Amino acid sequence: MSASSIALNRFGLGARPGGGVSGDPAKWVLAQCERFDARPAAIAGAPSTASVSATLATYFAQQRMIRAEFGPRRPKPAPGAAAPMKAPGISTPMTAPAMPATMAPPAMPGPAADNPGEAARRAARQLAGKQSRDDYGGAVAARTVAALTSDAPFVERLVHFWANHFAVSTDKLEVTGLAGPMEFEAIRPHVLGTFADMLNAVERHPAMLLYLDQAVSVGPDSPFVARRPRRRTGLNENLAREIMELHTLGVRSGYTQADVTEFARAMTGWTVAGIGRGPGARMQDDARPGAFLFLAEVHQPGDRTVMGKRYPAAGEAQAHAVLADFAVHPATATHIATKLARHFAGDTPPPAMVKRLQAAFLTSGGDLPTVYRVLVASPEAWVTQPVKFKSPWEWYVSTQRALGTTMVQPGLTVGMMNQLGQPVWKPGQPVGYDDIAAAWAGPDAILRRVEAAERFAARAGPVDARALAPTLFPASLSAATTQALARAESPAQALALLLVAPESMRR
Repeated sequence: MSASSIALNRFGLGARPGGGVSGDPAKWVLAQCERFDARPAAIAGAPSTASVSATLATYFAQQRMIRAEFGPRRPKPAPGAAAPMKAPGISTPMTAPAMPATMAPPAMPGPAADNPGEAARRAARQLAGKQSRDDYGGAVAARTVAALTSDAPFVERLVHFWANHFAVSTDKLEVTGLAGPMEFEAIRPHVLGTFADMLNAVERHPAMLLYLDQAVSVGPDSPFVARRPRRRTGLNENLAREIMELHTLGVRSGYTQADVTEFARAMTGWTVAGIGRGPGARMQDDARPGAFLFLAEVHQPGDRTVMGKRYPAAGEAQAHAVLADFAVHPATATHIATKLARHFAGDTPPPAMVKRLQAAFLTSGGDLPTVYRVLVASPEAWVTQPVKFKSPWEWYVSTQRALGTTMVQPGLTVGMMNQLGQPVWKPGQPVGYDDIAAAWAGPDAILRRVEAAERFAARAGPVDARALAPTLFPASLSAATTQALARAESPAQALALLLVAPESMRR
């Protein structure tokens, strides 16, 4: 790979027709930080945290109305269990609670029709699920358009890197529509700021608080529990553990289970207004569902000791103080440096590069542009042999940039990424998607890309792949790829071959 090709493909997201590197490739990469738009038109028009949360608040309000009308959901009878007997001559007419016209459920055929409460619950969930999927599709389309049209693809790549670092997964209804807004509102604005600011914004976003069950975490000695001793509530350590293990310090960095528990106690009270199932679900912060909310009555009182440091009782500020220390901890610097080196310099992060990135992180207090400058200056990131196998998302975006695509239908990218095996914002686990070749280079995965490339080429119209190839990979085409393009039987076949050539698959 030439330096220009590395700038376009390893640091960027792939070249566009007519585009290229001007001047020194490293300076060209860093100059993108000056022109990055954190809120381009596509992102500005996407579903927001507020709009998605308003829909979810309506759904959870409906669920409360249904419970008030019909009582809690009855467990399903065990297989073979006898049906409950009715007293002869007695019937209890029941009617579904009133709902806004826009949320009125359709008629529900089948067994649920015999249980009005269950029918109402199912109808409300189906409607909320459809709206969440629509919000999700709109957010995926906005993310895709931003990646395809940006003239700062290096920074766009960093946005995607951080979104995977702070991974949420859309397996939960509450998170489906909020994953995109978390990236747009908690990561994009801070990608050129400090790690501490990004960390704080992410951990307070409803997508993270709901995904990792922080919204239901209650201090065991809190006033909330004292007033409701029989209520099934308790401490939830999920978010505290993942912050320490994945977001900041990293595994085997010296903390203990006792530290996780103490941090989880400090975080009690951090919740979401108006949505979810925690104590904050019925509460609104100035009628803004989805807003971060601190509930002092569910906070575990007292001082906390985390990793040998005492944090005095201070309500909401107690957990914030722990986060602030984690954000600049040497273990965090090593964890972040290792992941950045892996992403830009190979599946086995070069130790010298990791050490330089760690030092830049620590001396700057987690200033991300300082870290990025050291990243771009690292010779390990400019070696001429390809160092990474593209993930499905990277490959899809680079192919569409190569074809000059600037608009996508909301469902198009969703379906394509499902087919390629990397659904957007759905890694299925808090650790996010793997960033190594072994996760993406299997034979079946390659076949899916070949099939997709054939479809892309068939729909692309007249494109001269032989003329396009030097733009995409300047001074980097192998003799084998050049020969394959020359021997192609048609322009469409040549384009399909280019999109799955080794140059297109690796960076």
